[in-house]
Amino acid sequence: MANHASALKRTRQTETKTTANKANKSRVRSALRGLRTALAEGDATKLDATFRETVSALDKSVQKGILHKNTASRYKARLNARVKAVVTAK
Repeated sequence: MANHASALKRTRQTETKTTANKANKSRVRSALRGLRTALAEGDATKLDATFRETVSALDKSVQKGILHKNTASRYKARLNARVKAVVTAK
């Protein structure tokens, strides 16, 4: 355990940041899960709205340092391809 003020402060900061990071990661995972279920259903109007929300969550996670920008870009490209495949198949 920390014995001086700066180490105690660091511990408090780490706990705060960990909580925020967990919330942001959870938000991204939930958005991805929601998009995957919308893809399975195949409803084009719902898919469009869900895709926009998911892309927004991915971009925000990049801004907050949760995901690397290339990782988010890769997710978006793959998801966009799947969305297009479902929409054009109908």
